Amino acid sequence: MASTAETLALLRDPATIRTRCHALLALAEADGLDHFALRAERIEGAAEYVVRTIRARHPDLAIPYHARWRHFGAGGRDRWGELAAGLAGRDAGAVARLRVELCIVSVLLDAGAGAPWRYRAADGAVLARSEGLAVASLEAFRAGRFSDDPRDPLRADAQALARLDATALGRAFGVAPDNPLDGLKGRAALLRNLGAAVTARPDLFGGRLGGLFDHLAASGTVGAAGILAAILDGLGPIWPGQIVLHGVPLGDVWRHPQAAPDGLVPFHKLSQWLAYSLVEVFEEAGIPVTRLDALTGLPEYRNGGLLLDTGVLALRDPALAATPLSVDHPAIVEWRALTVALLDRLADRVRAQLGRPEMPLARILEGGTWAAGRRIAAERRADGGPPLRVISDGTVF
Repeated sequence: MASTAETLALLRDPATIRTRCHALLALAEADGLDHFALRAERIEGAAEYVVRTIRARHPDLAIPYHARWRHFGAGGRDRWGELAAGLAGRDAGAVARLRVELCIVSVLLDAGAGAPWRYRAADGAVLARSEGLAVASLEAFRAGRFSDDPRDPLRADAQALARLDATALGRAFGVAPDNPLDGLKGRAALLRNLGAAVTARPDLFGGRLGGLFDHLAASGTVGAAGILAAILDGLGPIWPGQIVLHGVPLGDVWRHPQAAPDGLVPFHKLSQWLAYSLVEVFEEAGIPVTRLDALTGLPEYRNGGLLLDTGVLALRDPALAATPLSVDHPAIVEWRALTVALLDRLADRVRAQLGRPEMPLARILEGGTWAAGRRIAAERRADGGPPLRVISDGTVF
């Protein structure tokens, strides 16, 4: 029998995510899944749609990583660059710590906002979805809402995070009765849990959230999977996941009746999104990041929606498309697992069509499948929403 530590390490390993998701894809290839049918012949067409999207957005194929930093530039304004311009007197380590803190807080607030929500930025831009959440979190960070030191607003302290409530977060994000934000209470609770986690792990954080940079950069280089491992180790206790192993919440890990060997399928979507976003921080601070493609594609509704909207996947019961489904519903677990596995297949075809066999998945996601998923959703549905309706508590999707 594996120990709890061994099981946790296994479920936090991106190789396990990939292996278990591909195992469900193999069942789909044998027409053996309950909720989705695979139409493999349509993958090439989906790849062509992604390639057209990439060429329209990045004709020179100079695609940045799929990272939170892209969203800060919504509407063509480089808000992070404007903030960074005022940091010229700080050394690279200090800037990296600040960026880690901003990035972690912002990504943890990035679960689906819901179609009605909008954020009015300080420059007057009205933004929705991920871009709205990103700019709202950046402006809250800049205003010192996550700092416990009025003399140094540009930080996220354990003490300030630990006392953040939904009312204060709602004010910062412009929430009102006619402007609801999905999962507001869950988001606030997640940040309070984050504050407690930083306090509980001085070995990782050194008393400050940005200390994670120093911990990982100490050897002079870091693997992408190592970034994810540190995130899952240090932030593991913050997740209100429904599955708990010997008192340890597993986070974004869910049950599927056909998943082997124990029925569990890990995804760690927000944590992997955070790892991708932190890669830039390390590289721009002079710390090389190795084996970027050890991380998987992100199982969220843009990538998953692309597969449904291009016909690569089809619901066996079309009525599910009109039914709000919880994150732990077997159909959603199945959809997310197939998304991870099919993104690998799709990426290979995109690389071949572009003639860029070396292009990392992080660039294909950005260029890419996420953008193509949003584009086709806007073409198919008036509100640009996903083809499946997922009930979000603000901590997963």
